[in-house]
Amino acid sequence: MPEATRPTGAGRSPGPARHELPAVDEAALAVARNLDRLVAAAVATGFERWERYLAPLGEPLRDGSLRETRAAALRARAAFGPKDSIRDALPADVTEPFLESVDRLLKVLARRDAYADR
Repeated sequence: MPEATRPTGAGRSPGPARHELPAVDEAALAVARNLDRLVAAAVATGFERWERYLAPLGEPLRDGSLRETRAAALRARAAFGPKDSIRDALPADVTEPFLESVDRLLKVLARRDAYADR
């Protein structure tokens, strides 16, 4: 069946599975590892709000589709807002590696999108 007419079904996204894109998968798993440290720091310091915000992002970063992975990365990046930032609540030794890995994942996803049509 041609690519454009292949049924995708509920919950499936068109295009390759994430494990078929090693750079994306590796970057997403790096974010998930840093997320685990960030959530642990939020729990240890009693910042339940950040724990509730961040904890649900783990699953899509570990095993989500490209769409779910991108949504989780964008939500993670939003935690570093100009008015309300996770940097104000948690130590830099966990926030900065997390931010760097999220930015790397978003860059890998953007690069994939830019070259997907070629």
